[in-house]
Amino acid sequence: MAEVSFAVVDVAPEQYAVTPMLTARVAVTASSPVHAIALRAQVRIDPLRRGYSDAEGEGLHDMFGPRERWANTQRTFLWQHTTAMVPGFTGTTDVAMPLECTYDFEVTASKYLHALREGTVPLQFLFSGTIFVTGDRFAVQQVPWDRDTNYDLPVAVWRDLVAQHYPDAGWVRLRHDNITALAGYKSAHGLLSLDEAIEKLIANGDPR
Repeated sequence: MAEVSFAVVDVAPEQYAVTPMLTARVAVTASSPVHAIALRAQVRIDPLRRGYSDAEGEGLHDMFGPRERWANTQRTFLWQHTTAMVPGFTGTTDVAMPLECTYDFEVTASKYLHALREGTVPLQFLFSGTIFVTGDRFAVQQVPWDRDTNYDLPVAVWRDLVAQHYPDAGWVRLRHDNITALAGYKSAHGLLSLDEAIEKLIANGDPR
């Protein structure tokens, strides 16, 4: 049976993708020739593996509560699942695994990533899948359950990806009735955009 191991070598933006996407380059090593691997990975974020500035702490309050509770509230959480087909190889090969991204603040990972200002995003890759082995006879085996690795993604890579697809902008989901009311407010006050309507509402409601 083939012994396999995995290491994330790099995570970088996919330049020509229509939607925001990162590509994780994974080095795969096997002790004997492999016909193919149907590879899966669960990608998680481990917030306890880094520290946070005061500004980042404010942005993470909705997720983890006040800083004094973080030892109990910060837990590893799922970012996404990804898959890739690894073609036949002997020794070591590389495979690209797509990481689809969203700027939707309804998604927990997006809230976390948006709050970060510098440093790295502490990622954990948990690998699984099916290995097809050739040799004296064809065999099928599962990727062992304990195949995992960490990778620290620079926050700058995430921010560059967002800026590429949403330059100086983002989006939030609102109920239809709120969108209608906001559009009516914009028209009633002669404003040119929904951004201006929100800015005026914030300014009117600012106690300062």
